[in-house]
Parts: sequence; C-alpha cells; structure tokens
Amino acid sequence: MNNLNALNAYQQNSIFTASKEKLLLMLYDGLVKFIRLAIVGIEEKDIKKAHENFIKAQNIILEFMATLNMEVGGEIAKSLMLLYDYMYRRLVEANTKKDKAIAEEVLGFAEELKETFEEAYRRLKK
Repeated sequence: MNNLNALNAYQQNSIFTASKEKLLLMLYDGLVKFIRLAIVGIEEKDIKKAHENFIKAQNIILEFMATLNMEVGGEIAKSLMLLYDYMYRRLVEANTKKDKAIAEEVLGFAEELKETFEEAYRRLKK
C-alpha cells in the first residue's frame, strides 16, 4: 500500500511540475491509451469498460478544444479545432455504436497528433 501511495504522490508531483508542453504530451498519451482501452472493451464485449474509456478520451479532447487559443494560434488553431471537433463527434459515435472501426480511425488521428507534438517538443528542448 505504501508503494501505491508513493507512486500516486510521484505522479501528482510530475503533473504539477510539468511544463505546458509536457502536460500536452501527457494528455495525448492518455488519449491514445483510453481509445486503445475502449477498443479492448469492445473486443471483450465489456460495454462498461468501453464506455468509461471513451468518455475519458472524449473529455481529453474537450480539454484540448477548451484550451486552444484561437487568437494567437491563427489558422493552425482553427484547423486543430475542426480536427478535435471531428474526433470528438466520432468518439461519441463509436461509443454509442460500440464501433471498433470508428475508434481505430480516431486512434490513428490521436497517434499522429501525439507524434507531431512529441517531435515539436524535442525540437523545442534543443
């Protein structure tokens, strides 16, 4: 039990001390993870598992949408907003229908965005 408490404290500390860029990457990691877990839930016919993980993924996308700075971000922010909106609507549909193909489509976008932001973060750190 003490190891679990220590792990939780470490994880919370990592979140509280992370840069904006690192937090963004952590959210993308979570998005990919939760979509994958939702797909596993569909495959296992575990409706609750699929639903809970779809909701977590949807919430991350809503957070991305809420924090986009449309004034500063210009065309890139507008394009990201459109993509996030599409991904969100498709995840809602995947959750409603328990459709693995739709979830895999969104997973592809999420993985590509994650890789793009990871590369940008690496370049930023140099």
